[in-house]
Amino acid sequence: MDTIVTFTTDFGLADAYVAAMKGVVLGINPRARLVDISHSVKPQNISQAAFVLSTACGFFPRRTIHVVVVDPGVGTERRAIVLRTPEADFVAPDNGVLTYVLQPYASGKAADGLQSLQGAEAYTITDSRFWRSPVSPTFHGRDIFAPVAARLSLGTPPSEFGDPVSSLAVLPMPRPRRMSDGTLVGHILHIDNFGNLITSVQRGDLPGEAGDITVEIGGEKIRGLSATYGAADGLLALVGSSDRLEISLKNGDAGAFLKVNIGDEIKIRAGH
Repeated sequence: MDTIVTFTTDFGLADAYVAAMKGVVLGINPRARLVDISHSVKPQNISQAAFVLSTACGFFPRRTIHVVVVDPGVGTERRAIVLRTPEADFVAPDNGVLTYVLQPYASGKAADGLQSLQGAEAYTITDSRFWRSPVSPTFHGRDIFAPVAARLSLGTPPSEFGDPVSSLAVLPMPRPRRMSDGTLVGHILHIDNFGNLITSVQRGDLPGEAGDITVEIGGEKIRGLSATYGAADGLLALVGSSDRLEISLKNGDAGAFLKVNIGDEIKIRAGH
């Protein structure tokens, strides 16, 4: 079966880790179609991986299998899981890396870092028949996640891998908040390869006339919204392809220029 299998990791490409995972999948299903989403997630940065995955997985054909290995708890008691939604399957550690993916299937508010599911199914990966042997305690991506993804691509149902679970780990969702003076406060979710700052502020969150705003970040002020990355000199604010407010530096790196990091605040006020 020529099912698509994607990979999102913090492994980088200098080592053979990604290739080893792909080799395992192809050894089980030579017809699998392998696609990289990203291997440049910052080491152990689960929240960044969750966001990066969410910006890409919705554009793949139905029944794509997404393997996510950003797993600082590898070898510990953290669960490995398969999540099946109406659109796709996900093979990942149960550490919050599927937080954004789970939002359409959330049942009520998350409590104690766990989110109940509705309209999706999740199963633990506990049946060692589907693992490579021996299993390295430091490389579950190769020895557990990759072979399970390969078996999924051949039609093995998720229920074969282990017991059903009714809730999965989620991270706190950074949502913009409005202050008493009307200021909207958001946070940086991701800094892309160009140094653009992608924030938690979505188009519909912006106050008043979207173009008539002042953005404050890193001690700098940006007045108004631009339509494109090249529309103004210096720092600019725009709504990017993820429908979120971004801060960019024309022909430069906004993150390095502003000396900001993922999680830092951004403030938006109506008017100039």
